[in-house]
Amino acid sequence: QLQLVESGGGLVQPGGSLRLSCTASGFTLGSSIINWFRQAPGKEREGVSCITGSGRRRKYIDSVLGRFTVSRDNSKNTVYLQMNSLKPEDAGIYYCAADRNSVPDFCTVEPPTWRLGCWGQGTQVTVSS
Repeated sequence: QLQLVESGGGLVQPGGSLRLSCTASGFTLGSSIINWFRQAPGKEREGVSCITGSGRRRKYIDSVLGRFTVSRDNSKNTVYLQMNSLKPEDAGIYYCAADRNSVPDFCTVEPPTWRLGCWGQGTQVTVSS
């Protein structure tokens, strides 16, 4: 069965760090664009970051630029989102999903929904003192 599983969320104080993982089973991530999304309470889901299959191109939403880093280890079938200097506005449920786009070395933080597949169940990130 095709599956993506997010992990690594939790409660952290403002200024703290978390490292989220997105691990695939049933398929390999080597050729897949992976996107990270988040949804805060009372707000719409927003794209946070993306990474191409090779890892050579990465993009971020402006609000997290310089604080978040997306990376991947294809040998472990895992994509990571390192989140530093966390702010209360970063709180929410974080999801990963595979973008089926075939454009080489390109990704977007907001791909069309119809192109996404293999959503994970999400992991909760809470930023509070």
